[in-house]
Order: sequence, then structure tokens, then C-alpha cells
Amino acid sequence: MSFREEHELHKRRFGRNLGLGLVLAGFVALVFGMTIAKVSNEDFAVPKIEQGAD
Repeated sequence: MSFREEHELHKRRFGRNLGLGLVLAGFVALVFGMTIAKVSNEDFAVPKIEQGAD
């Protein structure tokens, strides 16, 4: 039983798919990290601007 040699087109396609998968995983990790940082930062408060007499 012999396996046929993989075509060059499939090798290039696998490389592109792997690269795209890594980029997508990085984007998901970035969004997840930003979400966790936003949710867990409860002690942050926007400074209030006092309106005084000019």
C-alpha cells in the first residue's frame, strides 16, 4: 500500500490555512483579553468635571 505524494497546491493551501488560523486565534485572544480587562477593572472611575463659576 503506497500513499500518493501530496500535490504542491495542497502544501501551499495548508500553509495559508495555518497562517490564517494563527491570525484568527491571535485576534480572538486579543478580544478575549480586552474583555477580561474591561470587566475586571471595577475600581476605575471617570473623573467628574466640576462646573464652577468662571
